[in-house]
Amino acid sequence: MIREMHGNLLADDAEALVNTVNTVGVMGKGIALQFKRAYPEMFKDYANEAKAGRLATGRMHVWETGSLAGPRFIISFPTKQHWKARSRLQDIEAGLVDLVRVVRELGIQSIAVPPLGCGNGGLEWADVAPRIHAAFKPLSDQVEVRVYAPSGAPPAREMVTRSALPSLTPMRAALLSLMSAYHAVAWEWPGPIETQKLAYFLQEAGEPLCLTFAKGSYGPYADNLRKTLRDMEGHFIRGFGDGSARPLDAEPLEVMAQTRDRCRAAIDEAPLTAARTARVLDVVSGFEGTYDLELLASTHWAATQEQARTPDEATRVIRQWTSRKAELFDADHVATAWDALDQNGWLRHVTSV
Repeated sequence: MIREMHGNLLADDAEALVNTVNTVGVMGKGIALQFKRAYPEMFKDYANEAKAGRLATGRMHVWETGSLAGPRFIISFPTKQHWKARSRLQDIEAGLVDLVRVVRELGIQSIAVPPLGCGNGGLEWADVAPRIHAAFKPLSDQVEVRVYAPSGAPPAREMVTRSALPSLTPMRAALLSLMSAYHAVAWEWPGPIETQKLAYFLQEAGEPLCLTFAKGSYGPYADNLRKTLRDMEGHFIRGFGDGSARPLDAEPLEVMAQTRDRCRAAIDEAPLTAARTARVLDVVSGFEGTYDLELLASTHWAATQEQARTPDEATRVIRQWTSRKAELFDADHVATAWDALDQNGWLRHVTSV
């Protein structure tokens, strides 16, 4: 029997769960990242196989869970060679041939299959779904095939994390402490965009976060911060999920209660970090929220990185940044942000020139 399903594939009670992967040993986003967190030992085996050059499109990586409860097998289906590449229908077709072989050889009686090559892979579900159905049709009387249509990632709170607890480094403690302090004044947890801007100001205040900021679509952006948030998800924060949500649609990033207590204790012993956090909270006061923090951080970037010396010059920089910013932020908005930065001492080296 072949059934079309919706929802969280990792919560399915099928005997085998299919994961979509590349052949270079990276599970960095989407359903692959969900599998990596839920089955860290599977990821280690997969990464070792990739390092040894034994992974290829058209060939399944099968990992036995050894568990009496839950799935018996995690089957990693290579839908592309490199994670940056797009998936190809011929690789999906070749992989389905091998997947059916694996199901037959292992005597699997139920299997959950994701939308192979769709989403990050770029393929259309209308092209992929018929191929999955055709491949499993000869087994439809013996195997229950649950085919999951594209439906987006499940809520972050429903994603399973079994990976090892990362260390609470001073950098992470400083950032998490600031996020908690922001929540206390804003009455809401920051999303990924706000967190990027809070981290930007904290580093500009002198905290050694080791983040590399560049001009992003929504203001200053550090890709290594995104990786840090990904690693902390399910351990110190909840809301980042698998990182597949669009920035403006992403869930808030809540610092877990037990983590807040640890961070509070760490910051109590770090007066410089506490002072820098207070300075950031002062400048963002009145600019809480996604758009306001983007405006404030973009204005600061224009002044410090693009040599804008006046609000009008900063406005020109911001309006040339992206067409979205040109529509969103006018001269009055930028002037208000400039005044807040100046009054809080964030533009001294700019206005004194």
